[in-house]
Amino acid sequence: MAKKDVNSEKKKNNFSKELKSEMKKVTWPTFKELVGSTSAVISIVIIVAAIVFVLDVCFENLNEFGVEKLKSLVSNETTQQENENNSEEETALDEQEDTNVVEPDVNPETSGVTTEPEQNSTENVVQ
Repeated sequence: MAKKDVNSEKKKNNFSKELKSEMKKVTWPTFKELVGSTSAVISIVIIVAAIVFVLDVCFENLNEFGVEKLKSLVSNETTQQENENNSEEETALDEQEDTNVVEPDVNPETSGVTTEPEQNSTENVVQ
């Protein structure tokens, strides 16, 4: 077990030595370069945020004024068509009822004549 502890310590020391050597090879930006890059990133983020905000406001207004008006127009047209269909159906039903109504005979010759009532179905039952 002692060998494993020694190997892990060597690896840790080896890692820290390699880290230090790699960090020495890094070329760090100057303060002027750092400020320039940071300002470029921040300005691009602000420009993109402004564009997204403007598009959001435009789409919201378009939805509020355009789409809602279209919805109301479509619903008005639909209700008008339903009302027209209902009125057409009612007139068709009224015409059908008018044709089915039997008007009384006003002929003076037959006005005094009465007809016999129909026989009930119970009389037809075989006993």
